[in-house]
Amino acid sequence: MSSETITADAAGTWKLGDLSVNRVGFGAMRLTGSAAFHLGSPSDRERSIAVLRKAVELGVNHIDTAAFYFSSLRSANELINSALSPYADDLVVVTKVGPFRNYSGDWGTSARPDDLRGHVEENLRQLGRDHLDVVNLRRMRQDSIAEHFGALAELREEGLIRHLGLSAVEPRHLAEAQAIAPVVCVQNRYGLDSYDPATDDVRRLCGEQGIAFVPFFAVAGDGGSQGATTTHDDELLAIARAHEASPAQVRIAWTLQQGPHVLAIPGTGNPDHLVENVAAGALRLTDQELDTLNALHQKAG
Repeated sequence: MSSETITADAAGTWKLGDLSVNRVGFGAMRLTGSAAFHLGSPSDRERSIAVLRKAVELGVNHIDTAAFYFSSLRSANELINSALSPYADDLVVVTKVGPFRNYSGDWGTSARPDDLRGHVEENLRQLGRDHLDVVNLRRMRQDSIAEHFGALAELREEGLIRHLGLSAVEPRHLAEAQAIAPVVCVQNRYGLDSYDPATDDVRRLCGEQGIAFVPFFAVAGDGGSQGATTTHDDELLAIARAHEASPAQVRIAWTLQQGPHVLAIPGTGNPDHLVENVAAGALRLTDQELDTLNALHQKAG
């Protein structure tokens, strides 16, 4: 498929609360280097800034980031600030809190509820904002999220946060949060290579309630934070050939066709891959192709 003239509105739009976004967005984690959570070689700064600006030129108005997305000399939030500030009125920047890394890059213990104000303020400083559009609480294996989500709800009441979301949760956590404050999106790991019945339930519940469901690692597969997988089933490769598309484009298209409320936030530091990822929003799989890929998804459980 030709990618050159396809923009991020090709897959349609959805709302994060009152904020309308194109369903193909951009994940900023990969901007900091090839090993996003390791302090190895930093990314090329000007290239990363160019990718962000190209994303916006292509109609991307939903960028996913976090203060803990950094590698040696590179911070995703700082790159976003440098590339895109002053921010366009329709640009929605979504961040997340919960995990914690110290300045040496080591993962610390997960944030306590009273840590979250500092984490929100750090995102505000790095992004150069006076409020955050959406903040997702990333659950860190705790059984109850009420105290953590309640702390964020207080910051929302103060005006530091406009909307709240969740990440890495089960249906019971969604219900627990909704008893405290509205939830506009849920980010869970979800893709052809990862099947989890609880996450499928969350995706369904989000659709029934008009909540955005935002998979992460949908393209990366087993590669996770290290980048896109190079392992593809024969069935996936055949579908890609039929559409003259890349396997990554098929993975994104499959994700988007799981429901009108399902968004995509593929990340890359490569401008060519960015163009391909955005173009995947225009790829329409047939019912037979969807059935084939759905079967692969189920087998991944």
